[in-house]
Amino acid sequence: MNLHNVFHVSQLRKYVADPSHVLESDDIQIREDLTVSTGPVRILDSQVKQLRGKEIKTVKVLWDETTQEMTWEMEDRMKQSYPHLFPGKSYFRGRKSLKVGVM
Repeated sequence: MNLHNVFHVSQLRKYVADPSHVLESDDIQIREDLTVSTGPVRILDSQVKQLRGKEIKTVKVLWDETTQEMTWEMEDRMKQSYPHLFPGKSYFRGRKSLKVGVM
């Protein structure tokens, strides 16, 4: 977690051509402005950060299951953009989320 996801150019090696090395292309829909639409898969965790008299609620969002891409986002912005992820109150315990509906 404390390492940067970059590497030095000295770590690069020349590619040796191999006919058995074939990459399958994914079916990705790209818009005219060269952006790709992605949505959150699920919410994994939540936390509250205490700042000088201010509380900031954040949630850990899983964006892609294959790459396990996750980010911490502000809870109120996620509720605005993706209300279907918050059907009722949620209580988080580690990696499992327990959702409790409102009756």
